[in-house]
Amino acid sequence: MSVGEIRVEINSDQDIVIARQKGRVMAGELGFSSGDATLIATAISELARNIVSYARTGQIKLKGIHGSSRSGILVIASDDGPGIIDIRQALRDGFSTSGSLGLGLPGVRRLMDEFEINSQPGKGTMVAVKKWRQ
Repeated sequence: MSVGEIRVEINSDQDIVIARQKGRVMAGELGFSSGDATLIATAISELARNIVSYARTGQIKLKGIHGSSRSGILVIASDDGPGIIDIRQALRDGFSTSGSLGLGLPGVRRLMDEFEINSQPGKGTMVAVKKWRQ
């Protein structure tokens, strides 16, 4: 079965809900358990929330991926926002510049199997995460 690529433009809280729902559906189509689908949806929600909170606009891309012996889902969150000055600090539990609980990026990193972030101040941020089906 081939699940294509889905892009969701993120501009508002409603878009966060849409991205989360589309991620949950895709995870189900890829054969993830309902528990793993919930983890994936939560990670998507956190990444989309960061876009709305810090960059105002961006996009979430969802794609089914296939390795040599496994399959999974790739989630890419990207924006052209202010970027992150200190990525290491942003990945610390409890760190927040917005007054939130600071669960965002560290939480996403724990929920998913692979985590990559690229950010440049003034040029935006790209976070790519993968979850492999067990």
